[in-house]
Amino acid sequence: MVLSGYADPMTLFGVYFARAKEDVTHDPTAVALATATRAGFPSVRMVLLKAIDERGLVFFTNYDSRKGHELHQNPQAAMCFYWPRIEVQVRAEGAVEKLSAADSDAYFNSRERLSQIGAWASQQSAPLPTREVLLHRVAEMESRFDGQPIPRPPNWGGFLLVPQRMEFWQGNPGRLHDRLVYEQTDGAWQTSRLFP
Repeated sequence: MVLSGYADPMTLFGVYFARAKEDVTHDPTAVALATATRAGFPSVRMVLLKAIDERGLVFFTNYDSRKGHELHQNPQAAMCFYWPRIEVQVRAEGAVEKLSAADSDAYFNSRERLSQIGAWASQQSAPLPTREVLLHRVAEMESRFDGQPIPRPPNWGGFLLVPQRMEFWQGNPGRLHDRLVYEQTDGAWQTSRLFP
């Protein structure tokens, strides 16, 4: 299969994302997110994509987590999706912006209650002496918010990755893969192909 281009990469991403969602054995929202410290030391972890729009790709986290600190120091990131059933990989690289408090509130309010409790109970990325400490904190938060709506913690919210470069990789027999790159130049998307 050969990748066909669209005027902008987010449209093409939407086409492949819709196809990937047909695979019930693989979560298409799972994405490797790479960040780096101010000094350029990288780290990568899996997160879940929570929204897509014409601006870019949205995910949520604790701002005090390792990725939160790294994005504060160095607001650049890269994502890599891989959807094995359709043999497609998508890479996105660009600047990262914090979402508005209203956008973060709206998503937080849509989460299941235990996930909301967890956002309050977890000091994400901090050392945890024992699992019992976490469970005790969960019980404390359940008691604190018993019978009432749970507000978003002030140190928890969303980020938007605004792609400056996106690459679409389509697997093909004989390792003759197809690679299509979009890069922003002077506010416009330019496309090119790469050897596999």
